[in-house]
Amino acid sequence: MSDTAPAHRLTERQTEILARAERHGFVTIESLADDFRVSAQTVRRDIIALDRAGLLQRFHGGAGSNGASESLRLDHKRKRALDVEAKAAIARKAATLVPDGAAVFLDVGTTVEAAAAELNGKAKLLVFTTSLRAALCFDHERHEVHVIGGRLSGKDGSLTGENPIGTLAGLRLDLALIGCSAIEDAGRVMDFDLGKILVKRAAMRAAARSLLLATRSKFGRTARAEIAPRSAFAAAISE
Repeated sequence: MSDTAPAHRLTERQTEILARAERHGFVTIESLADDFRVSAQTVRRDIIALDRAGLLQRFHGGAGSNGASESLRLDHKRKRALDVEAKAAIARKAATLVPDGAAVFLDVGTTVEAAAAELNGKAKLLVFTTSLRAALCFDHERHEVHVIGGRLSGKDGSLTGENPIGTLAGLRLDLALIGCSAIEDAGRVMDFDLGKILVKRAAMRAAARSLLLATRSKFGRTARAEIAPRSAFAAAISE
């Protein structure tokens, strides 16, 4: 018998904890207890149950998404609807740092997709990306766009695996625009998907400068593994 709890057996509170973990990357026991008006021990029991079911990952003081609760995760359309104005502001700021004719890597995620749409207004960019959705933001008659092939890794149209890492190792780029799930107070830039993290690191090595694109909701949070220290980025662009 499987020890994974099916979605219909989750309580309303547990379902909301999962949704918040997916939306924000990390949730604290203290904030959940305050919001649900229950004890910290009650929230801790919910998190333990969800962790044992493989639906999220426990951390000290809270929990984070592990990408396993696919049926309960925010779909891409809903993610795009979150923080729309903030992502547009980040996109405009990022575009000011990308000159016409630049060779640019675009990471995955809805914030980077917003930047891609803004960058389409530039002239003659050489674009490399592991995001099918970011690639489609560009007019291919005005820009040279390369989708670096790999294994499809989620509903966001991201590609991972050895092929993207090998391809990026042979490139020399001007800029890499990188997204993340969390930025710790100590300065570590974090994400949950280890496959995507390896691609992000490879892109940063290939680029002369890397720009971190993150909404305010990503700050002060943590995730599973480090992409790079914040100091590795030429700039951290937020709204």
